[in-house]
Amino acid sequence: MGINLAKGQRIDLTKTNPGLTKAIIGLGWDTNRYSGGHDFDLDASAFLTDANNCVVNDIDFIFYNNLVHPSGGVEHTGDNRTGEGEGDDEQIKIDFSKIPSSIHRIAITVTIHDAEVRNQNFGQVSNAFVRVVDEESDREILRFDLGEDFSVETAIVVCELYRHNSEWKFNAIGSGFSGGLAALCRNFGLEV
Repeated sequence: MGINLAKGQRIDLTKTNPGLTKAIIGLGWDTNRYSGGHDFDLDASAFLTDANNCVVNDIDFIFYNNLVHPSGGVEHTGDNRTGEGEGDDEQIKIDFSKIPSSIHRIAITVTIHDAEVRNQNFGQVSNAFVRVVDEESDREILRFDLGEDFSVETAIVVCELYRHNSEWKFNAIGSGFSGGLAALCRNFGLEV
């Protein structure tokens, strides 16, 4: 069993887990009883940013329409459009050995697809979590349960992985946004 983190906590990933090069970022959630006539389609994304926390190039934004970074360092395993079932609903694989040196942070986010049209928000989502798993051993290193702090938000920066000296660390963020994926893209310097 991994370490459970609270919002705002930071932890070493590669320093305290020697040999960790490949990690799986697993994201999961449930939806509360909801009868709005639409499925709840939550989407995980990764924003690979520079030292100024900006995405320099569109290829550094990994999501359901751009699943693999050219370096091979970040790979989205595919869109789950319903979130049904137990365990991870979506996963992003990280290979720390392949992340270009120009990338300083990897922000992991979750958004609600067509939230405004479908009248959906994170107040209707429960049991949301992110976990980091060592891909080689399948051992869960850490877990961050987001709690029920959200109401009208349609996008969340769940966590970030960031480079500190030559090591990678994890920051449990849990920060909500209104405006969905477009708002997140603007936040990270991408034109929408």
